[in-house]
Amino acid sequence: MALNSKIEWTDHTVNLWHGCTKVHAGCDHCYAEKQSKRWGNDVWGHNKPRKLINSAFNELQKIEKIGKTTGKLQTVFMGSMMDIFEKPIQVISSSGTTVLDDNLEVVTTGVIRDKLFNDISGGKYPNIIFLFLTKRPSNIDDFIPKSWFETMPENVMLGTSISDQKTANDLVKKIDIHTPRSAKLFLSIEPQIGEISYLENINYSKGKFKWIIQGGESGPCKRPFELAWTKPIRSICRELGIKYFFKQIDKVKPIPEEYFCQQFPDFFGKEDIPYNKGHFNS
Repeated sequence: MALNSKIEWTDHTVNLWHGCTKVHAGCDHCYAEKQSKRWGNDVWGHNKPRKLINSAFNELQKIEKIGKTTGKLQTVFMGSMMDIFEKPIQVISSSGTTVLDDNLEVVTTGVIRDKLFNDISGGKYPNIIFLFLTKRPSNIDDFIPKSWFETMPENVMLGTSISDQKTANDLVKKIDIHTPRSAKLFLSIEPQIGEISYLENINYSKGKFKWIIQGGESGPCKRPFELAWTKPIRSICRELGIKYFFKQIDKVKPIPEEYFCQQFPDFFGKEDIPYNKGHFNS
């Protein structure tokens, strides 16, 4: 867990498990894969088990307590080392052994995910806003509770991660199609590795998209980010009333003052960081 996360757009990060499989070009230099290998965890790829994080639900209880005590909603990104909507796969313990339930059945990531979703449906975390980010939006309607199609929890946002025009054309449409009408959606354009001049499906989503996060790649193998890429995204946000958050160029270069803009959806209860209105509206 990361209380007071270093990820600028969330308060905390929590992972139910570690491990994933690369999906598109944005995954090429995945920091989570490198970190897992550095820790000695062989949990990356289609046929590899995922490592169960036993402390995850205790961490969520601690964050819920922070929200209740402070009276401020806490945002939690689920999760930086996993994809919440990956298809179910076996989990192993920290020692590498198979995890079994009380009936001696093999536990999968789907079981762990269902527990979290059921806890949310039951109102266990009223002071947490969950940010579920995936590169697999076509799986969402298969894995969320059926009740969410009738009434989406107010404290859940569903997001997808895109990196260039190709992934935008594919995944923005899918997250619109595969989520309930009442879902609050967000886009993470990070790492952005190519220009995105339009987000076609957002115009037909009936206001489901509430937030767009944009940023370049970091790390020793980072691909270049052009500040000019911010203009079409900012224009879309301005025209459709979507909150816009510019995260970074590459974690090394400072963001020029005229490009600095960090907004949050209104229901977060957070103040926007001031930006240069003249540039944002250009």
